[in-house]
Amino acid sequence: MDKQVSSRGTKEKALRLNLDEKKYGTIVEIGAGQEVARNFFVAGAAAGTIAKTMSAYDMKFSDAIYGVQEDGRYVSKARVLAMMEQEFDLVVDRVGGVRSKSSRYFSYATTVSAKSFNRKNECHAWCGVRIQMYPGAEPSNIIVHVRMFDDTAEAQQQALGILGVNLIYASYYYFEDPKMIIDSLTDNMKANRIEIDCIDFQGPYFEDVDNQAKNIHLIRSWKTRAIMFKADGTVAVPADMLYKKNVLTIRGSFKPVTNLNVDMIQQGYKAFSTLEGVTDKNTVLIAEISLNDLHGKDANMTEKDIMERVKLLNLLGYNVMISDYTRYFSLRAYFRQYTQLQIGIVVGIVNIKQIFDEEYYRGMEGGILEAFGKLFPDNTRLFVYPERDEKGELNDLNTVSVPNNLRYLFRHVLDNGFITSIESSNLDLFNIFSREILQQICRGQGEWVGAVPEAVSKAIMEQKLFGYRG
Repeated sequence: MDKQVSSRGTKEKALRLNLDEKKYGTIVEIGAGQEVARNFFVAGAAAGTIAKTMSAYDMKFSDAIYGVQEDGRYVSKARVLAMMEQEFDLVVDRVGGVRSKSSRYFSYATTVSAKSFNRKNECHAWCGVRIQMYPGAEPSNIIVHVRMFDDTAEAQQQALGILGVNLIYASYYYFEDPKMIIDSLTDNMKANRIEIDCIDFQGPYFEDVDNQAKNIHLIRSWKTRAIMFKADGTVAVPADMLYKKNVLTIRGSFKPVTNLNVDMIQQGYKAFSTLEGVTDKNTVLIAEISLNDLHGKDANMTEKDIMERVKLLNLLGYNVMISDYTRYFSLRAYFRQYTQLQIGIVVGIVNIKQIFDEEYYRGMEGGILEAFGKLFPDNTRLFVYPERDEKGELNDLNTVSVPNNLRYLFRHVLDNGFITSIESSNLDLFNIFSREILQQICRGQGEWVGAVPEAVSKAIMEQKLFGYRG
């Protein structure tokens, strides 16, 4: 395999593909020009690689060629999959009998909503490649969802052209290493031009690929800051999950998720649901796990460790978000990209003490005032769960202590309802400590079974999660 991931330019990658007569396929692009195809033509010798390029901008033409998807959307995963499948079948049907038996066919497709001339719109795309990993093989797919941040449609087209060449190239030369595929997708592109917030490996060659784990690598490869999983465990596109939704989230380690965690979520939702406009139908609840520690450094969680936590949260019906955010105002800003409705964050007293620690904002020009301005600008509230101290006393917002120079700031956010107390439904829950539970799980014994939901304890024992020894 070619290990020179970052040294080959876009033109070099396209030319290498063009000069390999065994690689042959089609490129169809809807919504943002023909930038991927253009890169292959500019590189030269494209006749050796490209059977056909096409755009079908008119909806009726597009529907006549690829059909109408169930959701009726044109920039969607279902649409790009239909495009890939039809074009792949066409190229194999039309030239498979006359080309070399060693040929490996592909189809590349993208459907795009680029920056519009006369309106504000979400600039995003679904891009995918359908490819034979070896001659005669059943095809496999790699599909990505992309958000574009350039200011002009022309620049967005150019970025997608680079991405498309990278994706086709990686599918041929890095297919044995999905992480290398991900790493290479933004080769030859300046930072912050695009975000890849979802990737899906499909087909016989990728049967053993854990898509959830590989999506986590999108964060560690700096392709996105966060990824999301639906309650059924499938990878979600954040814009689809959060658009026009009220969002309630709780951050935790969830190693494992305990009855205390569940009560915090339930009590937080109980308070959140009293806010104007919040209903079960228009609200999404998310358990968030940060890859960073309190100081913003990578906590070095393994993918296996993360996925064990995700599976248990999904088992309880929770959506899950994995992010590399440290500060809560960054988490709020992420959600605010997709919704203007209510945002609630469930925290503990220990988190309030952290939020009111000025050292937490070292490096910020405006310090704690800048941070609070970013955390509470609009429709954002913290719901604070109590704690029991070493003396057995219950502490809530009425007893929490902040530094003297911040007491008026604390009073301000409290009086204006930016932070609100919630109650515990059972004081016995304060006897649950995740670290003790984890130690008991590793020993295969102890009272940990009663400290976690029944479905969670059953899954831990059956699947031997978190080092369980039974």
